[in-house]
Amino acid sequence: MIEPEEAEVAAWLGARSERMIETACARVFLAGEVAYKVKRRVSLGYLDYSTHDLRHWALDRELSFNRAAAPDIYRSVRRLTRIGEAGIEFDGPGELVDWVLEMRRFDEHAVLAAQPYAVDGPLAEALGRTVAAAHATAPMRPLGGGAAALKYTIDSNAHLLGELASRLGVERVERLIRLTEAAYHQQAALLDHRKALGFARQCHADLHLGNILVEDGRPILFDCIEFNDVLSDIDIQYDIAFLLMDLDFRRRRDAGVRVLSAYLDEAGRHFDEGLREGLAALPLMLSVRAAVRAHVSAHSSNDAAAIDYVDAAIAHLAPSSACLVAVGGLSGSGKSTFARLIAPGLGASPGAVVLRTDETRKRLAGVPSAERLDATAYTASATDQVYEAMFHEACVLLAAGRAVVLDATFLSADLRARAEALATTAGVTFRGVWLDAPPEVLATRIEGRSDDASDATLATLERQTRLDVGQVTWPRIDATGPAEDSAQAWVADPAQAL
Repeated sequence: MIEPEEAEVAAWLGARSERMIETACARVFLAGEVAYKVKRRVSLGYLDYSTHDLRHWALDRELSFNRAAAPDIYRSVRRLTRIGEAGIEFDGPGELVDWVLEMRRFDEHAVLAAQPYAVDGPLAEALGRTVAAAHATAPMRPLGGGAAALKYTIDSNAHLLGELASRLGVERVERLIRLTEAAYHQQAALLDHRKALGFARQCHADLHLGNILVEDGRPILFDCIEFNDVLSDIDIQYDIAFLLMDLDFRRRRDAGVRVLSAYLDEAGRHFDEGLREGLAALPLMLSVRAAVRAHVSAHSSNDAAAIDYVDAAIAHLAPSSACLVAVGGLSGSGKSTFARLIAPGLGASPGAVVLRTDETRKRLAGVPSAERLDATAYTASATDQVYEAMFHEACVLLAAGRAVVLDATFLSADLRARAEALATTAGVTFRGVWLDAPPEVLATRIEGRSDDASDATLATLERQTRLDVGQVTWPRIDATGPAEDSAQAWVADPAQAL
């Protein structure tokens, strides 16, 4: 039952607003260009907003935590005070009635949950890099993360889903709990190792599409968890797992794999040891995130969605074989587009990690991925270092059970042989593909590029056409037409040279 003072606050703000949005723990009042958020006077176990002081504490943390990623949205925490015998005003000298968070109102339709189809390649790329940059600067939390932190949520999921089993299917729920426990025990040591390496940080912790806004083409992360440090001081990979799971659930693995690849490239500028090894635990993290959404959906009376989430959580824990694919060809042949098109269909969700020599080169040089490098970055020695780094990263990813697509020119037979040998050493299936297209098509594509990691120019292409690339034994595909056609032809029969 709502308390009289809480009802009074809701009525006062409601009279000054066009609309109210209500959740289990807050009310948001939309008033012109402003939004006012008040915490409901509830105690739900994992959060407690039952007193003035607790609500003030939570709103102060919400303002502080969210300003890091969305400084233009979160403005200030204000007081609602008594005026006269029955009136309320903002920040007056009278008795405190409650606390309210003032925010800039934004277009609700610009939130990605309202338009998951809008996550195109560039936006997915920006999402991955934005999250990685946020993780790089997030405060370290040495007491958070690790096996214990994930077990907290796993046990909570088991308890809550167990209570809902009669509605969601007893066998289905029991299977998920059993598989999750087995996966947890398999990955517990890795989770604790990542904690020791510093991957436990103060994270957004609620990073699904409903909490990502797009303005001027830029993703903005908002509404992070502030009320429970056990839920927010977590492994950074578990943080981005929510976004990857949400994209997968919405059948957007194409966007998910682009987010993951961009995230790893950007995060690789700030983290080294353990970053890619941790992907062995990604299936478990995706499953746990899906299980959370399952009981949240059920408690919102959406049993159909809850069942789908349980099934998705089970699917994330299904065994999946890693593989290595190498995509070669001259500059402009469409390697990157081709790689991104085939990646979602390879390996565990969200698909294969795409490693581009163009991006690796920029990372090794310490410059943004789209910044152009001069000729000194393209010497034979520098190129050897780039391929060496790419092969090493692929080796680590394969060992973590992740499928990998190598996106590089592979202009020498030795480099192609090294890619094949890498797969043999890792004990995974290898598939190579060489993309062909007429010189004029290659030139047109190079000239049309913008905001891309590739520095290739027409002069680069001219030098490449004079090289003797040796005998190419990989299946060759005519990439003259749309990349979608080339990718579909390869997926239909990757061993068939066209």
